[in-house]
Amino acid sequence: MSIKTIADDALNQGEGIIRLMPTWVPRSFCIPGKRIKLHPDDYYALGAKRGGIDERWLSSTTPADNGPLTSKDEGLSHIIFNDGRIAEKILLRDAIDELKSEIIGERLWNQFSGWTIYSKFFDNLKALPFHIHHNDKYAQLTGQLGKPEAYYFPPQINNHGGEFPYTFFGFNPGTTRDQVRICLENFSKGDNKITKLSSAQALSVGTGWDVPPGILHAPGSLCTYEPQKASDVFAMYESITGDAVISEELLWKNTPEDRMGDYEFLLDVIDWELNLDPNFVQNRKMKPIPVKNNIKGSKDGFIEQWICYKSSDFSAKELTVFPRQKITVTDKAAYGMILMQGHGRMGKWNIDTPAIIRYGQETSDEFFVSEKAASAGVIIENLSDTDPLVMLKHFGPDNPDLNLNEV
Repeated sequence: MSIKTIADDALNQGEGIIRLMPTWVPRSFCIPGKRIKLHPDDYYALGAKRGGIDERWLSSTTPADNGPLTSKDEGLSHIIFNDGRIAEKILLRDAIDELKSEIIGERLWNQFSGWTIYSKFFDNLKALPFHIHHNDKYAQLTGQLGKPEAYYFPPQINNHGGEFPYTFFGFNPGTTRDQVRICLENFSKGDNKITKLSSAQALSVGTGWDVPPGILHAPGSLCTYEPQKASDVFAMYESITGDAVISEELLWKNTPEDRMGDYEFLLDVIDWELNLDPNFVQNRKMKPIPVKNNIKGSKDGFIEQWICYKSSDFSAKELTVFPRQKITVTDKAAYGMILMQGHGRMGKWNIDTPAIIRYGQETSDEFFVSEKAASAGVIIENLSDTDPLVMLKHFGPDNPDLNLNEV
């Protein structure tokens, strides 16, 4: 069967809603926090040399960039199709390439010719090094896209806070370019102490942060849901984090060949206005905001909130359906969905939240909803007598339902 045939069959089978496989990604410089429901025996399923699996990528058409050992299709989501006679798996990226607007809608296809975001769970036991994601101007120098991202800390995957639930963001007001340059020049000499120029923010479950490209940040150890633009561009500006030594190769990651060794380039990548913003917390922290009613059902049968809403490149909602409630949810854009809690029905699909997942196992907790299905309305039913049904929904650019001036 051709990819187009399988994609068509999968889309028709779910009446516009397609089921996705879990997508696990290791990072050689991370230690898994073991909160993303992967079986304890499988956190090093790809071998110790690849590092522990501390990320699950969601609705991804973006390959992970993990160096020369990166495995085939790493980071890419697969569609599951099984009609009882035939079982097939194809890449979500390939299905969108074939079906185009039938999956993501004419607006996104005509403007972007693809799905330009993904989300992920980031599950690290410790804090990450102080690092940066390039904006479009600098990312394009190595053939990539810039990377804005956002964070939300779901309670369902934060039964513990890890070893350092604080994130360093930007620089303290008054920090100079020369001070930062000295830190970068000292990268290979030991601890370059760059976070002494920054301040750490305590992380709170049920809240989040907006992180445009060009902002230096050292994400803390809460397990994080991260919608972001479809890019894996970054560079590490800190040489030692805790007791972990960072390779100098990562300082120059995604630097053009002709700028290697040029500290002025690294300094130019920094968005100085955003990093030195004296109102950083007020401008970048996100608390959930109720969504204007787009749901038909019991008056008190649900709660829907915007959880990521400060970027035009992506957005995200959290939907809670209370026990034994049945609602119809309407959105004007396609979205990926991950179920965080409970079990029930979504359209034609049974949906449930696994307690534990083996590497390579299929689940019924992750789906992609086409624009046509989303705009027609998706029926969601919580079949539990006691447990709320909670899902997170990640959307692409310029969500028609999100007015940035109202949030």
